[in-house]
Amino acid sequence: MIKQESTTSGIQTSNSEETFNQNCVDRRKFIGAITTATLAMTIVPRHVLGGVGFIAPSDKITLAYIGTGTQGLREIQPLLAIPELQIIAVCDPQKEANGYLDWSKNGLRDEIRKTLQNRDWKSGGDNTVPGGRDNGKEIVDTYYSKFRSDQKFGSCNAYADFRELFEKEKDLNAVKVMTPDHLHGLIATAAMKRGISVTTHKPISNRLEEGYQVIEQAKRSKVTTHLIAWDSNGSMEQVMNWINQGAIGTLQEVHNWSNRPVWPQYSVLPTDQPAVPSGLDWDLWLGPEAERPYHPYYTNMVFRGWYDFGGGSMADMGHYSLWTVFKALELENPTIIEPNFSHVCGIRDSTAFQVYNDFSFPSASSVRFKYPAKGIRPAVDLIWYDGGMKPPVPEELYEDNKELPAEGMMFTGDKGKILAGFHVDKPQLIPEKRMKSMSVSEVVKKDKISGFQQFIDAIKEGKQCPGSFTEAWSLTEAVNLYAVALRSGRILKYDASKRSITNVREANKYLTRDYRKGWDPETI
Repeated sequence: MIKQESTTSGIQTSNSEETFNQNCVDRRKFIGAITTATLAMTIVPRHVLGGVGFIAPSDKITLAYIGTGTQGLREIQPLLAIPELQIIAVCDPQKEANGYLDWSKNGLRDEIRKTLQNRDWKSGGDNTVPGGRDNGKEIVDTYYSKFRSDQKFGSCNAYADFRELFEKEKDLNAVKVMTPDHLHGLIATAAMKRGISVTTHKPISNRLEEGYQVIEQAKRSKVTTHLIAWDSNGSMEQVMNWINQGAIGTLQEVHNWSNRPVWPQYSVLPTDQPAVPSGLDWDLWLGPEAERPYHPYYTNMVFRGWYDFGGGSMADMGHYSLWTVFKALELENPTIIEPNFSHVCGIRDSTAFQVYNDFSFPSASSVRFKYPAKGIRPAVDLIWYDGGMKPPVPEELYEDNKELPAEGMMFTGDKGKILAGFHVDKPQLIPEKRMKSMSVSEVVKKDKISGFQQFIDAIKEGKQCPGSFTEAWSLTEAVNLYAVALRSGRILKYDASKRSITNVREANKYLTRDYRKGWDPETI
């Protein structure tokens, strides 16, 4: 196991960060040095001595798994069998499996039963949907004792507070972050300050300024980072070939639409105060956000509908579809962000009124981003749609007697259009007759190695991997400006050099977060 030198100060502040980084072992270089030295030596390799599949303890990557809700438990299972990985800690403010929601009642339970080869496994708690750190610890310990017993792993540790985890676990190489959006940036920052590599679900942060600081920290720290959504992005090769050939003339607009949200979005704040589920530390769940009474409408799968805790549909799905689009077209520094969105009305004192809402995302919206010209590329508008909204059906589809799919992407030029799936898959010039005279590139075969495995390999080699935080600023900027435009309800003029709104000054407050005491990323 690769070890980090211990310090006496526990959680480090930004003032001691430079000294801390100088005093701790650079894990990635250490692993790389071991690999190089092993290749140079003329002894029998350790994996031969240990048998097939043996990984020497010093070559293992140790990982803390932070966030053991339903998606966390779903994604932890494939990691258990990775030979060079050991999960040594799990963390979640919810201890027991109480009050969880999922896409099916028994689906996750049955997945876990299959992984553990135990048809009678039960989650405990309210015995409905699995979740919580007790389940996470049990799954790890049971799997290791049953299927990797020869490696004599110690019991996995369980924590409610990730700050305590970082203070006590001194042998960590990496963390995987599976929490609600409002904690992603804080946990990633805390890990990177300690020289620990990070893989996280989208978004990097649900605040623009915090996201910027996380990415800058990634550049400074040089640890391996990975944003999981990169793995689902499609290839822009065919689309760019057609654009560069002039098949649609001058590119003017990119349209991307999703059927999300597929979860409830609440148009009013809850007023009742149900009991906190057994085992949940509500204060830890809130983390940096302002205190408020517990309510199930804030948690589990519905958190992403709230500005405080989530990033809305674009942060949820746009990371999967748009990252390669941003990279291929070099979209950066939007100048105008224009929102359109649904609203909710009510009746009060026999009078209709429109509900004022700056706390939750609308049920449906479209947001236009205007990107300036860059190099030979002209100015381009990117328009995101959600909640069932789509661009107008192009006339070319009338000719084909077709409609737009529920989710998709379209590239519009002054002489034609390219229609594709949501992940830029199966691009087609429309109408269909245009395809008869156009060349089609061979299908680009993506690397079959999983994104997580690429992350692990990159840690060993002391390098970055596809989907690094350091490549994610333009998309992080866009998804957070989407939220600010919807929250303010105004057309925004944006100065990218200062990361500020110039025409609606009060909207700038939505670019940052007011951190509660003990949760400031500068001191975490």
